[in-house]
Amino acid sequence: MPSGSPFAKLPGGLPPGRLIEPDEDYADDPTWSGHDAIWVSDEQVPDVARLWRRLYASRAETGLYPLLLEGLDGEPDRPWHVGELGPAPVGTIDVLTAGGVLRRFWDAIAPDDEDEEDPFPGLPDGRWAGLADPGEGTRDPDGAALELVEVLASVKGWLLGLVPAARGADALTLAGWDGPCNHTNHTQEISAVLRSWEDRFGVRVVSVGFATLQVSVAAPPVTYDHALRVAAEHHAFCPDNIWQGEGSAEEYAKGLVGADRWSFWWD
Repeated sequence: MPSGSPFAKLPGGLPPGRLIEPDEDYADDPTWSGHDAIWVSDEQVPDVARLWRRLYASRAETGLYPLLLEGLDGEPDRPWHVGELGPAPVGTIDVLTAGGVLRRFWDAIAPDDEDEEDPFPGLPDGRWAGLADPGEGTRDPDGAALELVEVLASVKGWLLGLVPAARGADALTLAGWDGPCNHTNHTQEISAVLRSWEDRFGVRVVSVGFATLQVSVAAPPVTYDHALRVAAEHHAFCPDNIWQGEGSAEEYAKGLVGADRWSFWWD
């Protein structure tokens, strides 16, 4: 492998796997043609939690961030093995702010009709109220991530992915994941919000599916009022969590109090 490749330090002891190039039919940026975006195991990995732990610990040395991956039900090769990916450079995240992204998302899903019910009656006039305050937890974010990996690995099988990224938030954009395409075609917007959550709530990206995402949370909200503000961010980030989940902001916010993981699904 060329020394200049971002996968030049691919560690030993990996299960059978392959480097994946984005399919030219999916990659918006033609400069990614012929360039690998992600390494993915060929099959679900036995004892994946142990391997994830080792790879996560060595990520600063290798430059590769590990992810638990799953494919689409009925079509497990999508999106990873078939290269259904549209990577973008990390600079496309750098120019964004979480507050700006979430405000745009919020405005896009706000009710058009004044007679429509306000989905967030606990916030002033349904307006975007800005970013929630940081959490106050004292847990180690990396330890929280490892605990979630253990839980997830105990209930189902996972592919393993490695992305040349300095942090989990960036890995989604650099890998070219397009799970939220029905909400935004720009995964860098998702990454910008996740960067902020990493800083404010000790979030770590752990697992990624065709249109799903799970993150560990080391410093979740511990009061209902704080959780409601965080719920507003989640509503802008992934409205299906409420629209097709709890159905109300109040119930959704209650579930965020003290929660050590956040899960998202885009229809």
